[in-house]
Amino acid sequence: MKLASMMVLGALLFAAGTHAEGAMPPGTIAAGKAKSAICAACHGMDGNSTDPQYPKLAGQQASYIYRQLVLFKSGVRQNPIMLGMAMSLSHQDMADLATYFAAQKIIPGVADPKAVAVGQALYRGGDRASEVPACMACHGPDGQGNPGAVYPHLAGQHATYVRTVLTAWHDGTTWGKTTHAEIMPAIAKRLTAAQIADVASYIAGLHTATPIVPTQPTLNNTAFAK
Repeated sequence: MKLASMMVLGALLFAAGTHAEGAMPPGTIAAGKAKSAICAACHGMDGNSTDPQYPKLAGQQASYIYRQLVLFKSGVRQNPIMLGMAMSLSHQDMADLATYFAAQKIIPGVADPKAVAVGQALYRGGDRASEVPACMACHGPDGQGNPGAVYPHLAGQHATYVRTVLTAWHDGTTWGKTTHAEIMPAIAKRLTAAQIADVASYIAGLHTATPIVPTQPTLNNTAFAK
């Protein structure tokens, strides 16, 4: 099966599976903030972790955060720390936390200038020789992700965390056995360690530029005085 077709099929199957399991219940920012103290030690009070081994949650899609918490609690996605944290959470707790962190603003990182050329080429164009698709095909040109397909926001994420996850997928780790869960491991297997490091660094520095609002030019009225 072509990789692009697999990604589309995975998104459809994942959406169907999520619907069957029950949609994320409505969450509130206020409730999530009140419950977020349990997350602060690793992820920061506003979701901007200072330790790069822990992902930034600020600005991440609520649906993605919620889904990952469900996977941690069920043991499908394995992490000893997160298993212990998620076990005590109800689905409403997960929804509230996801809603709170999604509403926070991520602090972008800085890419290594030496990694930008290769990282940008992979992110925007992929690698045809090894059949690696462009990252932006799923995660968007500015790294905002795709909430409908539950493809996560990447822009500004710690390079160390992105590199760790991609390396784990490259080495055979999966977060489940669904078609959706197997998309990234299949892609990561085709990346070299150097490519992983470069694209992770590029992602860390990726962010949506603040639009420049043009100012109205001021006429020098004296120039027209006679």
